[in-house]
Formats: sequence, structure tokens, C-alpha cells
Amino acid sequence: MNETTDFLVIGSGVAGLRAAIELAAGSARVTVLTKDRLDESSSGYAQGGVAVALADEDRIDLHLEDTLAAGAGLCDRSAVRVLVEEGPRRITELIEWGADFDREDGGHLAFTREAAHSRRRILHAHGDSTGSEIVRTLLAHARQQPAIRLQTFALTQELLTEDGRCVGVRYLDTASNSSHLLTARAVILATGGAGQIYSQTTNPEVATGDGLAMAWEAGAMMTDLEFVQFHPTALSVDGAPRFLLSEALRGEGGVLRNLAGQAFMLDYHPSAELAPRDVVSRSILAEMIRTSSTHVLLDMSHLEPDFLRRRFPTIYDTCCKYGLDLTQTALPVSPAAHYLMGGVRTDNYGRTSLPGLYAAGEVACTGVHGANRLASNSLLEGLVFGARAAQSALGDVNSTQTDLSPTFNRSIVADTEPSQSSPLIISSIRDLLWQHAGLIRTASGLSSALQTIDRLTDSTAEIRNGGFVTLARLIITAALWREESRGAHYRADFPTKIDPDWQVHSGQQKGRPICPLPLN
Repeated sequence: MNETTDFLVIGSGVAGLRAAIELAAGSARVTVLTKDRLDESSSGYAQGGVAVALADEDRIDLHLEDTLAAGAGLCDRSAVRVLVEEGPRRITELIEWGADFDREDGGHLAFTREAAHSRRRILHAHGDSTGSEIVRTLLAHARQQPAIRLQTFALTQELLTEDGRCVGVRYLDTASNSSHLLTARAVILATGGAGQIYSQTTNPEVATGDGLAMAWEAGAMMTDLEFVQFHPTALSVDGAPRFLLSEALRGEGGVLRNLAGQAFMLDYHPSAELAPRDVVSRSILAEMIRTSSTHVLLDMSHLEPDFLRRRFPTIYDTCCKYGLDLTQTALPVSPAAHYLMGGVRTDNYGRTSLPGLYAAGEVACTGVHGANRLASNSLLEGLVFGARAAQSALGDVNSTQTDLSPTFNRSIVADTEPSQSSPLIISSIRDLLWQHAGLIRTASGLSSALQTIDRLTDSTAEIRNGGFVTLARLIITAALWREESRGAHYRADFPTKIDPDWQVHSGQQKGRPICPLPLN
């Protein structure tokens, strides 16, 4: 079946919904495709909060400097300035649309502090359900826009190009098992991250990196895929999912202890529990290795029980399901893959290297996060750059009079099943990346992982691997290329942190070797 729309948004997280709302405000027909339910995205699982310089004690320049410091020399300063300057307006807008952020007595917004922030600037909602509240607000607002069509269970399989321009997608309606071609004047990619490519991850099952692989295959430039952030504290209980235990737990006074009950973070960093995420993650791993244990403990039991239950209701209830009362018992935790700093390379307006294709949110690399994302900047990035990508798409289309291609008549593949890897290959690759492209990396381990992936796919050529294998290769190739330790990328064979000769982005584009790209 062939369809048309003015603008197409792929993904229903914060970035995708904010983009769709902006497009609809420009009187355009907008179609939003999402491969699961509308509220099933990484955005909805974001607990800690959203960072924004709105508190009386805070300033925009302080937020900018904290972000640059966390990014370990690889942030694009102009993109960070866009984030921190436009962020307050986007949050105020959300509040006007009905977002229910937590407030203190007297009605003032309640702010908390997280690692590497110099001020209390983290807004939260319903204690630890910030992402869910923002998605709820955006969905409610999007549903009020008659120009927006929200299409669930639509698995995008391919970005369609013609004459060097992205002109639409091929997608599978998994509810009816029917294949569709959908053409558009512009496509905004907001498909989120790729945590599921690792065996240990806090990400939901939908975070498989589909958008990244499709953009690569269509010819878009990818950048900084070596920078994967590992969250320090995921619940580590046999039979339980790797449930994220928010950084805000440590921001409110949680202490990391080894299994002997000893607080250990001061042995690794003067900021202890409030050190940058990559430092905390590697410190936990080092302590696990030193003590021959599979986890460490996050202790909140010295804090007031009623405050903990009120501040972290979702975390409290989830832990109780596994027999853990965080007000009385230290929680077993270990690191897990959490966020991809790299992605489809964009400018400050969401434009990719492929005309007609825009990207926002975790799938994109704006240069905001550099080598290590500052905690709670991701929701803000989705709001700010989702709106910006939509604005530039509207402006570009209007200025060039871009129209739907009347000659585009691509045939639909008869086999309508989505391309996918075999479960065995997926499991093997996830284990390989966790072992060799995880918290600590070496040339020998990364090279071995590449060779294993080649053997796996060569021996099973009849199995269509979708984008899973492609993305694994891209991450490993970038990690092998960067011969230094910077931010979330730690090379044990190049342990000296931040080599000035490597203050460049990595660039990968189909048909070309990996190359350095300058900072903006």
C-alpha cells in the first residue's frame, strides 16, 4: 500500500512528539510511526529528571560549563549553548501544557542535584517518573492536534531515497502484517538509542538501534558511536530486569558500599558518589573485581523512610517486588549500558548529511553530550532539538518548494516479514559487545569481537540480520579507532585520559573509511 504525508516522524518519545507538535503548528499533515505502543520508549523510563537552569540559585552559563566539563572536551559549544538557552522556554511550555512537576511547600518548583552538576537544577515529576510525565503531557497535546496521525505498531524497515534525498520509508504494520510505502516531504528520525545491543542494559526492548542502522544504510554520516554511557547503578538481582536505579538516589545522599559494607567511592574520586557517571561505573567495576563480587551495594537506609517512599515511589515499589525495601536494605547494583552519546550526525537544526532526513533525540548526535552525557540533559535535548528539527524541516521545505516525488514508485517486497537476526546471533553479539566494547576496552578484545562477528554472519549468510550486526560493527570500529581514554570510552591499552591529538569526533559513512571530524 502506498501513502503520502507532508512530514513523517519516526518515534514517539520526547523528541519525536515534540517535533510532531511543532510541525502541526506549521499547518502540515504529520504522521508519527512507532513500532510499539505510543508510550513505550526510553523517554518514558527516564526517572531522574530533566536538567534546566530555572532555579533562583542557577544560571544558564553554569549549566553550559557543567555540560562542557562532563563532555570531556568533545562537546560542540554552540550546540550546548542552544540546549541551555532554549531549555527553560521548552520546560515552561510543558508546564503550560499541563506537565505536573514536583513542587515544594509554597508551590515553587522542586529541584534536586545529580552527579557533576554544580547546582540543584534537576526537575522531577511524581518523584521518579519524570520521563513518563513528559511523554504523557506531549501525547495529550499531540492528540489535540487534528493534523497529527499517530500510527502504532509500525515497524520502519527502510529509509527510501531518490536522487540523493530521503523521500519516505517502507514500514510493516505488525498488527495486520501488511507492508506500506509512505512518502513525505521530509523525515524526522527520533527512534531513540541502542542499549539492547548489550547484554546488560537499562533500556527497554524497543531500544535496538533500528534508526541508526537505517540512516547508515541510506548514506547518512554517523559520529561518536564509540561513546556509550554505562549507568553505574542498575538493579542486580537474579530473575529481575536490569531496572535503572536513578542517579538521583545518590544525589539525595545514597552511599555505594562493597559487600563488606565499606564505602569505597572516595578511594576512586574526590567527589565520591557524585563523580561523573563514567568514573562511578568504572569504580564500581574495579571494586567488584577487587572484592571478587558480582555487584556492590547502594545504601539509602540512613535516610528518612517517608522521604524515600515519597521521593522515589516507582523505585521503591519495584524493589519491593523483589523483596528489597530500600528504606531498610542496601540494594545490589552493577553497571549496565544506558545511553548512546553518538548517533546520526546533525547540525544545530537537526539536519543530517542526507537531504530530507532530520534527526533528534538519542538517535542523533548534536554534539551536546560530547564524550560523556551530563546527567538529565537527555530529556531536555529531546525537547529542544525535536522542536528545532521540525522548524528547520518546515523552513527547508518551504524555501525549496520540496514536493512529494511524483515518479517515486518503488515496488513493495513480497515477503512482508521484518528482516531480523537469529536469536543466537543476537545473543552472541550482545555478549561480545558487553565483554569487549563495554566499560573497559582493548585493541585485542575489539579486534577479536570484529572477527567473531564476521564469522557469525559469514556462516549464516542466509539469515537477514537487519541492522543489529551493522550497528555492532560500527560501535566496535569506532572504539578500535579511538586510541585514547576519554569520557565513557576507556581503553586499557591507552589509559592516559584525554589525548589532545584526539580532540575530534569520529565520522563513519557507508562506503568510506572512518575519519576524524572537527568540533564545531
